[in-house]
Amino acid sequence: MGNRKAFTLIEVLISIALLGLILVPLFSVVEMMKRSNEHLLKSVERSKQVTKATKVLYMDILSSNGKLKIKKDEFTRLCIDETTNSLYHLPTAKVCWVVLKEKNTLVRVEGNAYHMPLKSEEHVEVDSVIQGLELFDVYHDKDKVLVLIQEKGKEPISFLLQGITNPVLKVLADGTQIMRDGRKILPNGTQVFKDGSKILPDGTLIPAPKKHRGPKSGSGNQKGKSNQKGKNTKGRTRTGSNSGNTVPQKER
Repeated sequence: MGNRKAFTLIEVLISIALLGLILVPLFSVVEMMKRSNEHLLKSVERSKQVTKATKVLYMDILSSNGKLKIKKDEFTRLCIDETTNSLYHLPTAKVCWVVLKEKNTLVRVEGNAYHMPLKSEEHVEVDSVIQGLELFDVYHDKDKVLVLIQEKGKEPISFLLQGITNPVLKVLADGTQIMRDGRKILPNGTQVFKDGSKILPDGTLIPAPKKHRGPKSGSGNQKGKSNQKGKNTKGRTRTGSNSGNTVPQKER
């Protein structure tokens, strides 16, 4: 067999150089695909988070008593006076949706009988929902509620609810609330119902006062007249019997 020539040093160096030229773009493509997958995964997770937040907000309004407080500023602040859509197993809860200045973060605040801004002694649960908001707006007209949400660089999300009515018909000068169902809520929190019964702020139920029924004037007069008529008739009969008068008859 003939002798085979081995690779020279120059050929080996050229092969290594060519392999390096091929591997560098290949690694770049792999890294690009990895980043793309990570970005896609983050986008999907963010989309799921936004969808979940939108659903929670939707249920908060849908399950509310219809009493919504909307404060317009750079971003809308929405406070729902009472809703049964509690994330922390409360029978009813007050829920506020607020956009913080830090990273324009939308948060959900849940609790009972708290104020905005919060006081130090008030206990609430705060959940961060979405960061980087460009728009959060709520409109309430009659029984319709329109919500608009938009993240930075994303398409806006909107939904409309109908049949959301405020139970308060009007508020008097002294702060008494006249409800649509006929109740009155006094400034101290006492509820007064149509029949006069009350529920105190501590939950004590005071039944309606009993109504006293007096004698009917019409029936009394009629009874008196009937008795008087009976007496007159009886008197006339007795007079007739004493006098011995008889009905005259024709002679045959």
